[in-house]
Amino acid sequence: MKAITIFFLCCLIIMLPSKTNAQRKVPILIYHSIDEFKGSGSKELYVTPQNFEKQMIYLRDHDFTLLTFDRWKDIEKVKKPIFITFDDGYKNNLHAFKILQNLTNEHFKPTGTIFVISDFIGSSNRLSEAEIKMMVDSGIISIQSHTATHPDLTKINEFEEELKGSKDKIQKITEKPVIALSYPYGNTNDKVIAETKKYYSFGLTTTPELFSEEGYKDELYLLPRLYVKYSTTIDEFEKVVEGRKME
Repeated sequence: MKAITIFFLCCLIIMLPSKTNAQRKVPILIYHSIDEFKGSGSKELYVTPQNFEKQMIYLRDHDFTLLTFDRWKDIEKVKKPIFITFDDGYKNNLHAFKILQNLTNEHFKPTGTIFVISDFIGSSNRLSEAEIKMMVDSGIISIQSHTATHPDLTKINEFEEELKGSKDKIQKITEKPVIALSYPYGNTNDKVIAETKKYYSFGLTTTPELFSEEGYKDELYLLPRLYVKYSTTIDEFEKVVEGRKME
């Protein structure tokens, strides 16, 4: 009888999914400019509106759910979670907003997160306060912080204005919680994380990996992101978001 019991216990252990197999692999994508490249700046930091639309249509047609950080816990509730993020708050992100808006229907409700540099709001090529408020009020875009002036946080000593000042300014505009910080240049360290934790629930790097919950210290302040580039083809995009290729 004892031998039979042990046999069934062994079978049960073999049949149970391992923790590794059960882990969600969540893509967090990073964009900058959604526009035609006109020769200024780094070409690879641009994605044309046409390509961005194709990419979002792929996500729609393959059952992805686009989340923002206030819905972080939903990664365990939806079939294929993904986060679409934009750094710097360029005015051309309005192209992305319009595309997401046009793709919205009863079954697909796309959202994205724009990380703005708060002191640059309203500059010539950056989103204005009115544009930010309009996008937030639509429910499609979440506005979060990319600091006040975009310094390398690992090289400064005074953090309050860059972190708290930026958060306060954005919240005053949006009237929504600011809970996530995108580190300028993707750079962080233990000191930066400690300061970030005073004001934010999430910190985003540019480490090129899919996110999976491992339970290590400060993992929500070391969130990885995968670049989508000017040269990214739709086939490459598919491999990235489906977890078959990481660059």
